[in-house]
Amino acid sequence: MTVKDLNPSCVWKNFYELTRIPRPSKKEGKAVEYLYNFGKSLGLETIRDEIGNIIIRKPATPGMENRKGVILQGHIDMVPQKNSDVEHDFEKDPIETRVDGEWVKACGTTLGADNGVGVSMALSVLESGELRHGPLEVLVTIDEETGMTGARALKPGILQGEILINLDSETEGELYIGCAGGLDATAEIPYRTTGVPEGKYFTHLLSVANCKGGHSGMDIILGRANANKVLARVLLPLLRDYGVRLVSVEGGNMRNAIPREAEAVIQIPQDKVGDVDQYLHEVHVCLLNEYRVTDPQIHLGLRSASQVHTAIEGSDAIRCIQALLACPEGVERMSDQMPGLVETSNNTAIVRTEDGRFIIKTLMRSSVDSAKELLAERMRAVMELAGGTVAFEGGYPGWAPDNTSPILHTMKSVYGKLYGKEPAVMAIHAGLECGILSGAYPHLDMVSCGPTIMSPHSPDERVNIPSVEKCWNFLKAVLEDIPEK
Repeated sequence: MTVKDLNPSCVWKNFYELTRIPRPSKKEGKAVEYLYNFGKSLGLETIRDEIGNIIIRKPATPGMENRKGVILQGHIDMVPQKNSDVEHDFEKDPIETRVDGEWVKACGTTLGADNGVGVSMALSVLESGELRHGPLEVLVTIDEETGMTGARALKPGILQGEILINLDSETEGELYIGCAGGLDATAEIPYRTTGVPEGKYFTHLLSVANCKGGHSGMDIILGRANANKVLARVLLPLLRDYGVRLVSVEGGNMRNAIPREAEAVIQIPQDKVGDVDQYLHEVHVCLLNEYRVTDPQIHLGLRSASQVHTAIEGSDAIRCIQALLACPEGVERMSDQMPGLVETSNNTAIVRTEDGRFIIKTLMRSSVDSAKELLAERMRAVMELAGGTVAFEGGYPGWAPDNTSPILHTMKSVYGKLYGKEPAVMAIHAGLECGILSGAYPHLDMVSCGPTIMSPHSPDERVNIPSVEKCWNFLKAVLEDIPEK
């Protein structure tokens, strides 16, 4: 069985077509062209704005012209993550999918169900000749995953609807009415290099691997290992107590993904190789014990590497690794208003050495703007104490919950009639574009929903097949029940 054999066939057909088109963030041009041609092929008004967002308008079905206009919204880009043993070029290769019981998965890469399934539902609504609905728009944005660039660039006045249903949340049976805002931080600490005496050191590659990773908002509460932070923890005693020299560091590649792998090139004194091996064995046992529930496959490795004869100056290396270790990480505070919701967090996402600079990139999230600002000040304090600088950019607001939302009332009622129970009403510790869109369109009444997607932003990403059908039936019923203007 393949995804093309699943029900609802219209949604899975469209999702399959999206898996054929490479669409990593900032490289989604082919997918944008596909969406533009999709709308045109249906004879619908189709707009591609200056940055690449697509708006497709479908008139109301006869007798539904007096209903409020609805905007179905999602994003076309996906997070490119793969296992280290998988050969895949996200800019050229299609995503290979497989059906595993009640789940659709990819083969060692991210699946792109985030947000490909939501977009596929919107496209299926456009195609349908049977579904009854009022005036309809589909808005598909670009580059949501690495800065919400498309939503930021959307101009006021281009959208005509009064209700926006975002299709980018990831638990069926839950309606989301709030989300966290975000802020990118990039720290740089200068370092000097020095020569290393020939014949006195062996060059090795120290690696942290097999971490689960995951979505830096949704999964941050799960207590999984951050490979960059684990590497710093392992490195600091090596540099301080064993005379090891640090050559370079590299870990993580996406701000919104918890890093699964990190590595450092190090030089070990010849007379300390045995001691280092023993230390690494002991710390590996500790890591396996600490993460035995949340990250039981975490692996610490050491292997020989090509000999090099320069390294970061010793005190500079220690200072850089101390800063990485001290950088705020993980859940900072839980919400006082919504039990179980993370309020504020930081993901130490990307680390690398480059041209005399030790670079650390993080993504901060919070549903409270002042808490996000405080976290930024803590980050600044750590980096300035280490002799570095930090720049902040890409900030976006959170989406404040509104329990009085009329569309929320409608969707709760429809869900109850369909499935015999009320959906949960939630806020999410992740960035939805609703917060940004509400700035340009403050009149919009917004709710987010979607099928169940597990482990987005990692190669373990999977979407639950029954939840897609439930979400599709729910969406159709909501569109048929939109109130009059």
